[in-house]
Amino acid sequence: MKLGILKADTVMPKLAADFGEYPDMFIALLTAQAPDLYCRVYDVERGEYPDELDEVDAYLITGSKASVYDKTPWILGLTSFVQEVHRQRKKLVGICFGHQLIAQALGGRVEKSPKGWGVGLHTHRFSSLPSWHDQGDSNLDILVSHQDQVVRPAAGAQVLASSEFCDNAVSQVGEHILTLQGHPEFTKDYARALMMERRNLLDDDVLQAGLATLAGEQQGPRVAAWIARFICERK
Repeated sequence: MKLGILKADTVMPKLAADFGEYPDMFIALLTAQAPDLYCRVYDVERGEYPDELDEVDAYLITGSKASVYDKTPWILGLTSFVQEVHRQRKKLVGICFGHQLIAQALGGRVEKSPKGWGVGLHTHRFSSLPSWHDQGDSNLDILVSHQDQVVRPAAGAQVLASSEFCDNAVSQVGEHILTLQGHPEFTKDYARALMMERRNLLDDDVLQAGLATLAGEQQGPRVAAWIARFICERK
C-alpha cells in the first residue's frame, strides 16, 4: 500500500530538530501499525503533487498553522486536488487542517471558534462505530491544537464523533474519506513544546489546563491502526 502524505506546513525549526517534520511523525506512527506501508511526501505548500492521481493508493493531508479560508494560491490548489480525489473516489484522510480543508472543499464551512483555542488531550465520543473502528471503547483521547472548527460538515458527511469543545471531531464521506480534528501523530512531548511556543497566543488558564491534561494517555497508535485499516479496506 502506497500513501501520499500531503505536507501542508513546516514545523518550527527549534522543534523540528527534536521532533522532525509532520510527515516524519506520520510515517513513524503509521508504519508502526502497518510495516508494509510505503509513504511518499508531497509538499503542497510548494505546489508539489503527483503526476498522476494513481501514483499512490491513498492520500493524507497533514495539519497546518494556516486557515483553510485563507485565499492563498496553495490552499486553493489543494482544494481543487481534494475535489478531484473525491470525484475519483480515491481514499483520503484529513488531520486537523486536513479535516477542515476537506470539509470546506466539499461544501462545508470552517470558522474561527468563539471558544478560542483547544489544546491538550481531549476526549472525542463516537456516536456510532464504523467498520474500521476496533469496536472497543467509544471514547477517544487524542491531542488537539486548533482554534478553527468545522461548523458545517461536508455534503454527505456522517459525523461520527464529537467533544464538548468540538461538535464535528471525526467525519466520514462515503467509504473513501475519513477526517479527524485531533492529532494522532503528536506525542505528548511535542504537544507540550508546541503549547509553550504558543503561550503568548493562549490565555494562561487555557495553557495550564492543556498542560495538565498531558498526564492522560494519548491514543495516537489506536488511531493509526484505524487509519491503516481504513485505507486498506476495499471500497
